[in-house]
Amino acid sequence: MSLGILELPQTKQSETHILIEKEKRMDRVRKIINAEKAYEKGYYGEEIGVAVLDTGIYLHPDFEHRVVCFRDYVRGKRGPYDDNGHGTHIAGIIGGSGGVSGGRYMGIAPRCHFIIIKILDYKGNGNTEHVVQAIDWLVQHKRTYGIRIINISIGMVLQAESRERARMLQAVEYAWDQELVVVAAAGNNGPGRSSITVPGISRKVITVGCFDDTREQIGRSMLKPEYSGQGPTEHCVVKPELVLPGTNVTSCSIYPSMYMKKSGTSMAAPMVSGSIALLLSKYPYFLPADVKLRLYQRTVDLGLPLSKQGWGMVDIGKLL
Repeated sequence: MSLGILELPQTKQSETHILIEKEKRMDRVRKIINAEKAYEKGYYGEEIGVAVLDTGIYLHPDFEHRVVCFRDYVRGKRGPYDDNGHGTHIAGIIGGSGGVSGGRYMGIAPRCHFIIIKILDYKGNGNTEHVVQAIDWLVQHKRTYGIRIINISIGMVLQAESRERARMLQAVEYAWDQELVVVAAAGNNGPGRSSITVPGISRKVITVGCFDDTREQIGRSMLKPEYSGQGPTEHCVVKPELVLPGTNVTSCSIYPSMYMKKSGTSMAAPMVSGSIALLLSKYPYFLPADVKLRLYQRTVDLGLPLSKQGWGMVDIGKLL
């Protein structure tokens, strides 16, 4: 059964590097979620491994030498590559150094390291079996590479069979039970009730939506207003747990552009993964349940409906 990346087509490639007024530069995002409080205390995500299950990675200068492992379940290549750009963008949000931009586009946890798992092809399509295999491998090698977090900015197509959905949920919950914090995007199928995609409907994982998906914010986009997936799930679980900015976010790009903007809950999820990397820098003994409880206790209520915002927005100052 195929999977799809959680973003829709943006503007033409030749236009994607242009910075527009509504753009969420990473310096602005870091200010919104109060990330500077972590840096003031000396926490940048050191020694925290973040696994990114996506389209791969382009070795952008902002990743320095922090891509410690790359596995390709699509074509079996050994060297890192990204023939789509989505995975590179995600990794930049999590922990790009921002070096090329003089710090403007620095990610949330700029000293974390990456374990990159390519499970999606150049079109953003993949299959459940590769996700299951990848998660099994991550669990087996979590100590070797210091893996603490898995970022999953993908979602199952709506036509997925119930058996495939169950397999996906079982895989992410297995990772969670093996002490890996799993962060999943809520999907871009909102605003209807119960519009969260798999695996975001899992009761265990941390699911992330967007709060800036209004018509004014998305501007000229293929995304529809209020695109962020909303809860509750079919089993009445509150989802998403968290919301962050996700519209017109600028991050690392594949060659030849150094940076580009993308929109979707795919962009919000890695902000949470980066925030958790900062949290684990301070509290390395935290288990996934500790991380989730801390997030629940320290979020900012945005005054949105529970089905839209869940617990609210991450505030890293409060989180740490």
